[in-house]
Amino acid sequence: MHFRTVSDAETILLNDQFQHRELAISAESGVQALLHARAHKANTAFLKRSLDITVSGALLAFLAPSLILIGLLIRLESDGPALFHQKRFGRNGKVFTLMKFRSMKVQESDGAFVQARSADPRVTPLGRWLRRTSIDELPQLFNVLMGDMSLVGPRPHALAMDQHYARIVPNYLDRLLVRPGLTGLAQISGLRGPTNTIEDISMRVNRDRAYVRRWSFLLDLKILARTPLALFGPNAL
Repeated sequence: MHFRTVSDAETILLNDQFQHRELAISAESGVQALLHARAHKANTAFLKRSLDITVSGALLAFLAPSLILIGLLIRLESDGPALFHQKRFGRNGKVFTLMKFRSMKVQESDGAFVQARSADPRVTPLGRWLRRTSIDELPQLFNVLMGDMSLVGPRPHALAMDQHYARIVPNYLDRLLVRPGLTGLAQISGLRGPTNTIEDISMRVNRDRAYVRRWSFLLDLKILARTPLALFGPNAL
């Protein structure tokens, strides 16, 4: 899989998640504009990372008893570990290990590129509830705390899905210019669940690319505020 490399200047002036598209460079020399852009990028990157660390750390501390209980219930329901680990592409194509509560039977948990669907027989009864409420995603708070993910960003897909869609969806890899997130613009827009058609994944990617272009700290806060309403939408598994 190939990821295009981007120079520092291009990253700042074009697709960086922490940079507005319009820099008003006509009012400044090129060097001054570049320095201003770098300072803006550093400041907003610090804000976003600070939010990630503060919120993920606080939630993990608060939810620790519940997370332990859920893990025990998963172990009691079926053989196998409580957590499911899978490789995903992160920012700039860096591979990391994503964590989730296991919601499928062990022999089905780490197979080929087959999306889970409503009433999927591979999903356990408890797992179906965990997926419907997105509670299965809560261990990814550890990924956020470690810096592999952010609270807000494009949702990370399985490696096979990324490799498949990168070949057929224009500009698909633009979504890898930023850290993947627990929630994102696509999810609060009702674009959750399986992608059954090329139109489904294209709409989701368009929302992800819009997030990359339009990122602001305020946008992250708005997405986080709207996420609870999206959890129980019609596309929840």
